Amino acid sequence: MSEQLSNPETQKQEIVEQDQAERTRDSRVYVPRVDIYESDEAIHVVADIPGADENSIDITLEKNVLTIDAEVQVEKPEDYSLTYAEYGIGSFRRKFSISNEIDQEKIVAEVKDGVLKMVLPKSEKVSQKISVKATKE
Repeated sequence: MSEQLSNPETQKQEIVEQDQAERTRDSRVYVPRVDIYESDEAIHVVADIPGADENSIDITLEKNVLTIDAEVQVEKPEDYSLTYAEYGIGSFRRKFSISNEIDQEKIVAEVKDGVLKMVLPKSEKVSQKISVKATKE
């Protein structure tokens, strides 16, 4: 049985910088794989971030852009040298545009065993009737 290493579903995707910004760390940055589910009350985001915990994940929301950053440290056994590696270690980064439909004050996130789960509650839809008045000239 042969194993296909080029299958995009099993390979990590490394971020290719679109801007010309210089990196301050010499490590790889990967795009975490996510599943997004929607219910009537919220949008649920589940992201795979192996090796990350609550202390290494940083989630920010600025100008309706939700950014997930995670720093993963390489654990190397002492007195050994790496002979062969199939699994790349590095940090993770993913950005999402958030609409005004999301109640940004009530977003919650939790991580367990390298899986980040976020709940983005929808804001209550309040419609308002705007009256139109005629002006006299």
